[in-house]
Amino acid sequence: MVPRSSTRRARVDVEIVIPAYNEAARLPRTLRDTVDFLADRPWTSRIVVVDNGSVDETAAVARAAVRPRGRVDLTVIGCSRPGKGSAVQRGLMTSGSQFVGFFDADMATPVETLEATVRALQDGAVAVIASRHAPGARFVQPQPVGRRLGGSAFRALTRSLVPGVHDTQCGFKFFERRAVQRAVARCRTTGFAFDVELLAQIQRDGGAIVELPVAWTDHAGSTFHPVRDGIPSFGAVLSLRSSL
Repeated sequence: MVPRSSTRRARVDVEIVIPAYNEAARLPRTLRDTVDFLADRPWTSRIVVVDNGSVDETAAVARAAVRPRGRVDLTVIGCSRPGKGSAVQRGLMTSGSQFVGFFDADMATPVETLEATVRALQDGAVAVIASRHAPGARFVQPQPVGRRLGGSAFRALTRSLVPGVHDTQCGFKFFERRAVQRAVARCRTTGFAFDVELLAQIQRDGGAIVELPVAWTDHAGSTFHPVRDGIPSFGAVLSLRSSL
C-alpha cells in the first residue's frame, strides 16, 4: 500500500497521472498532445508524470516540459517501488483534486476520450474506464496474435472478480478522487494486475463502473513483457480470486 502524502498538490478539477518507465522517447509528444487538448477545456487540469525508476532520460524529458502553461499544470514525481501499479498508486494517493485518473504514455486510447470521461464523472459516475471490448469499440491497430490470445485468457479469468466489465486492462481510467483513494488504500497488487484489484475494490464499495468504447491503437515499445509480466499477472489474479 502507498501511504497517504501529507503534502498533496493544489486542487484542480481533473488530474491526469501518467506512469512512466523508460518513456523518454514517447513522452514529449504525449505531453504536448495532452496539454494542447486540455488547454481548450472548461476545467482546470494537471498532468502528473510518475517516473517509475527509469534508467533512461524519462525524468529529465518530463521536467524539461514543466513551464507555465496557462490553465494546465505539469509536474513530475518519482516512485522508487517497481511496478506500474506502484506508480499509479503514488499518483492517485497524492492527489487532492476532484477527479483523478491515469493513462499510459503510449496514448493508445485517444486523449479526446477525456471529454466524455469528465462529463460522466460530473454526472455522478464513480469510475469511468476506456474499453477495447465493450460494444462499439474497435481496434485501429490490433495487438499481435500472442498478446490477443493472452488477453482473452486474462479476461476470462477476471470476469468473476469484476463482473460486468469487458476490459479491465485498457490503460485509461478515471475516478472520483475520494472513492478511488478508499479503494487504493486496500490494494496490495503492484504489477499489471493492479487494475483488476482496483476495479474490484471500487465495485466492493458499491461504485458503478462506466465503460466507454474507444478506437484503440496498439503501439510498438510496450513495457509489458508476456513472460516477465504476464505470468505474474495471472498468478496475482488467481491470488485475488481467493482473497477478495
